[in-house]
Formats: sequence, C-alpha cells, structure tokens
Amino acid sequence: MKPRIHPESRPVVFRDRAADMAFLTRSTAHSSKTIEWEDGVTYPLIDVEISSASHPFYTGTTRVLDTAGRVERFERRYGRTASPRR
Repeated sequence: MKPRIHPESRPVVFRDRAADMAFLTRSTAHSSKTIEWEDGVTYPLIDVEISSASHPFYTGTTRVLDTAGRVERFERRYGRTASPRR
C-alpha cells in the first residue's frame, strides 16, 4: 500500500443494539464513545442498528408481508379504477 493515502485502521467494538451483541474488529470509523472489552482494554464503541446477529437473512427469520391486506387497503382508499379483463 502507498504510505499516507489510506486511513488508519484500528480495533473498534461494534455493538448491535437490536440483538444486544458486540464484536471487536478493525475499522477506520471514529467514535467519541468507548467501552472496556473483555480483555480489559478500552476501545472506541460504535452502535449499529442491525448486523449479522439481528438481520433476518443471517438469522433465518423472515417477515411475512400481508400483501392481500395491502391490496384491499389500497382499493378501499383509492377505489377500483381498472376495468375487469374479459
């Protein structure tokens, strides 16, 4: 790598608030918050809303969308404007 053109990478703790899980990794992200990790060292802390610990793709849980309810709600709100096909 060329010197002085890449941001400095350092250990950072990312905490997933939805899954109540934290992991230590290297990052270039900055944060004013800190946390003491399991090894007794204080690291910068970055709170994230979603990570692999809480994302439905990785956890195997899926959300069921009520598409029929959405269509009915749309038709009630705006009326049926399309003519029926023959």
